[in-house]
Amino acid sequence: MKRELTDIDKDRIIEMAWEDRTTFDAILLQFGLKEQDVIDLMRAEMKPSSFRMWRARVQGRKTKHEKLRDFREGRFKCSRQRQINNNKIAKR
Repeated sequence: MKRELTDIDKDRIIEMAWEDRTTFDAILLQFGLKEQDVIDLMRAEMKPSSFRMWRARVQGRKTKHEKLRDFREGRFKCSRQRQINNNKIAKR
């Protein structure tokens, strides 16, 4: 059973899908959507031309798939950046 996504959730998923280094696995972990579900959401929520541009951008991109990445860790993070846990910013 899939939960109903709020507009805020949809906005965040679209933002994460556009980010080069955010994997589909991260979206699955936070929102429970598989890659195909993300593609379907993007198709439904975006203009056709924007969807085609996004699809061409992520097609075969190594950074969008955890198993294809050349690196496992090492993402830059500013020391002043707050911890993000399950898409919620933790208080300091």
